[in-house]
Amino acid sequence: MKVLPFKIPKPEHDALVYQEDIGTSFYDQLHQHEEIQMSYIMKGEGTLIVGDTVNYYKPNDILIIGSYLPHILKSDTSVHEKSEMLSLFFTKKSFGDRFFELEETKSLQPFFIRATHGFKATSDKDEMIRLFLKLKASKKLDQFLILLKLLKMASTCEYKSLSSFIYEKQYSDTEGNRMRNIFEFTMSNFHTNITLEAVSEKANMTKNAFCKYFKKRTNKTYFQFLTELRVEHATKLLLSKNKLNIAEIAYESGFKNISNFNRQFKEIKKNTPSDFRKKRA
Repeated sequence: MKVLPFKIPKPEHDALVYQEDIGTSFYDQLHQHEEIQMSYIMKGEGTLIVGDTVNYYKPNDILIIGSYLPHILKSDTSVHEKSEMLSLFFTKKSFGDRFFELEETKSLQPFFIRATHGFKATSDKDEMIRLFLKLKASKKLDQFLILLKLLKMASTCEYKSLSSFIYEKQYSDTEGNRMRNIFEFTMSNFHTNITLEAVSEKANMTKNAFCKYFKKRTNKTYFQFLTELRVEHATKLLLSKNKLNIAEIAYESGFKNISNFNRQFKEIKKNTPSDFRKKRA
């Protein structure tokens, strides 16, 4: 299992790493790494947790995850049997301590500001995807030139932030394992009635200590996070072709009754579940 911190495997003298992930799932354990990650999702979809925020990823997404930003990509194997992702990994100092401070590269600074909280590109995606697809057949120098083109586009494209809060300290191995256990337990059981006692036990803490611990590291209560995870799952079901009714979706997502589901969904998505589905039909 992947634990925090996680090191990207790379040859000693490589400043830029190109990686292809092909399998039933991506990295479904909480992890972080020094390298900035730029990824193109070719196949697969699932839950993406970055920092304090629950997101959903799908094919043709372009994702950027900043240095030491804790994250999880948990594939939904019921939708896609195989997941494929192309990624570039590098640090701000991979090409020299001051490379990105040169006059020629100063225009790329917005990329690094955005990457701090992670972001998803929402425009210029066709051209970015074309560049990602060229990486495999490219030599090292050409991969570097493609990276610069991607950075230029990612500095000016429209985007959506992936996280709203970043814990100011890097996780130690002990903290990483504890947070990993919390997230793993929650993502595996969010559709059930999770109690504070149960999740505190997974963290090996008292209830009061756990509540303070989680809030300090995510800037939200555990049950706020749990509700967001449930609503994000409900969003996926509302958009799926299964056409479950609203009550069934509420139940599948872990809500005890439909009125609470409607209230929580509207608070987070600014639409009722019914309106959300109609607008995207």
